[in-house]
Amino acid sequence: MTLTRSERGNQRERDRERAQARSGHKSKQPKGDGLTPEQRRERDANALKEKAARKAAQAAAGGINAGGGGKANNKK
Repeated sequence: MTLTRSERGNQRERDRERAQARSGHKSKQPKGDGLTPEQRRERDANALKEKAARKAAQAAAGGINAGGGGKANNKK
């Protein structure tokens, strides 16, 4: 059984409108940070290195969330 347009109504159009409203009417616009893609990659790479260094320092200090995944495996 196939639905014709009259049976389906305007559901498809309403769904498109809702999806567009949820996305905030965003369109493909360039990033507003004024950086080139290469500069953005470098900035992101530095941020990841800093994050890894902080996590390593926390693990070395014996922090609570020092990278073990959280749950202890106490199976017997």
